[in-house]
Amino acid sequence: MAKEFDILVAGGGIAGLTAGLTAARLGRSVQVLTGDVLGGNLLSIEKIEGFPGFADGVAGYELCPITQGQAAEAGAGFAMTEVIELQADGARWNVTDPVETYSAGAVIITTGASIKELGVPGEEALRGHGVSHCASCDAPLLKDKVVAVVGGGDSAAQEALTLAGAASSVTIYCREDALIAKAVYQARIEAHAGIDVRYGTTIDKILGDDVVTGISAGGADMECDGVFIYIGLAPNTGFLNGLLDLGADGRVPVDEDLRSQVPGLFAAGCVRTGSAGQAASSAGDGAAAAIAADAYLEGGTWR
Repeated sequence: MAKEFDILVAGGGIAGLTAGLTAARLGRSVQVLTGDVLGGNLLSIEKIEGFPGFADGVAGYELCPITQGQAAEAGAGFAMTEVIELQADGARWNVTDPVETYSAGAVIITTGASIKELGVPGEEALRGHGVSHCASCDAPLLKDKVVAVVGGGDSAAQEALTLAGAASSVTIYCREDALIAKAVYQARIEAHAGIDVRYGTTIDKILGDDVVTGISAGGADMECDGVFIYIGLAPNTGFLNGLLDLGADGRVPVDEDLRSQVPGLFAAGCVRTGSAGQAASSAGDGAAAAIAADAYLEGGTWR
């Protein structure tokens, strides 16, 4: 027998947690399926800047539990499991995880996106042995070591700055001719004596047998003790299985009320088209989607 809720939230990042909080405060019965790890990609961010209420910034691993606590106090339920199937059942939706099935009148998709892989030799074999996506987790292990960061966007810049607080040197390997990170991060990198940037560089291989010993790029080998990869995000939409048409970027197209093309399905945060990819905007998305879902359940029209 399926467990019934008004709203089911698929995903436990800041968008999903805020959706759960808002839905519960609106008096809706709501269940949030967080996936294996509460907080999603924010867990690897040591300092989120510009999030309302935190003048000095806040770590992702602090922000997400705070938000979950608020949501739970408001009445939201949580399960650390992930959606494997989503099926329409009349005016409701059946949402299946590896253990059970839930029934909901509306579903808010907040499954976010996963960090893309380089797909080069050595990457998979040395994951957890010097290859990482989490500077705040692994920076203490690389104190006074040489570190490589791969990427040129905000995440690469932020993590390079975090790593520079522990490592003896940090080199950013950027495929493009310039960083695409925000100007504020670029200025900090330029001012930091411990960070170097190499442009127009593509990583061909990660070197090492049991642990990372270096990288190979353009036929040249460079020694390093850790490789942190931030080359973009791939939306987590595989469980939709053709249920709706995705955008060219693989994300869920939505309207101004975060409604998808399918009645009863909403999308918020990094999984939707047009996402700003910021914690504050994703939280706003989650709240807006919950408000729209509440209106839909009250009998509102769809598109």
